[in-house]
Formats: sequence, C-alpha cells, structure tokens
Amino acid sequence: MIKEIFVQQFYPLAQAAGKLFNINPVVVLAQAAIESGWAESRLSKDYNSFFGITGYGGPTDYWAGEKIRLNETGLLFRSYASARDSFFDFCRLIRSSYTVAANVSNVPAAYAQEIAYSRYISEVNGDNRQNYKRMLIRISTDMERLIALQFPEHKD
Repeated sequence: MIKEIFVQQFYPLAQAAGKLFNINPVVVLAQAAIESGWAESRLSKDYNSFFGITGYGGPTDYWAGEKIRLNETGLLFRSYASARDSFFDFCRLIRSSYTVAANVSNVPAAYAQEIAYSRYISEVNGDNRQNYKRMLIRISTDMERLIALQFPEHKD
C-alpha cells in the first residue's frame, strides 16, 4: 500500500485508540506499518490483524477470541472483526502490559527502545531487537511528516 494511503486510511484509528489509552498515535501507526507490512500482510488483509498479536489470553472488549494459524506449524494470531478493533486491542495491550512504553510514547525513540527490548518482540520468532528499534524510530519520523501533510490539525 502506498504510504500516504496507509496514513489516510489508518491514522484516524490510531488517533482514536491512542487518545482512549493515552498513547502517541504516531508510534501506534508506525508499529502497524511494520507489523502489517503497510497493510499488505495476509493477517491485515484477511483478518484485520495489524499488529501480529498472538492469539493467547481471553477475549477483550475489542477481540472476540477468534484465532487464525497461517500455516500448520505457525503461531496462532488474533483475528479481528474490524481494523478498528485491532488498533484498539493493540493500544489496550500496550497500556495494560507495556506501561513504561505507553508512558514514553510521546518520545518515539524511548518508546522504540522499550518495545524492542520487551517481550512484545520475540527473538525466538526471528525478530532482531536492534533492527526493530531502528525501523520503529525511522518510520515514526516518516509518519510525523506524512500525518502533518494529510492531517494539518494533528497535535500530539
């Protein structure tokens, strides 16, 4: 997906979820871009799952408990009724389980450090913490610019 279209389509969701859970929508949108491949992943296209959250735990206000396994030996992932539910469930998870990251989300580099070196990222699954951190910082910077162009009224 073209980055400008991604921002136009999903920034309002990141903004609404970020406001409810007091998390910077810029880092929410940047993380959605990384985890969903700019909304091109099968999880995001077919299952409204923009953050790669595994399908463990009980249902929440935003996740009915639906799960999907993309291949026979793969992880279970959460499947959502809508993109909105995915964004809100992600922010709920960050606020409840990664409080330090949520609290520093207005400083994207600090947020990236906290998330990259938390259990949200799993080296067992092939994640590289340092690369993830760098990518999240870079995309957050890009998001600020894209959001400012498309949503001039945006304020952190």
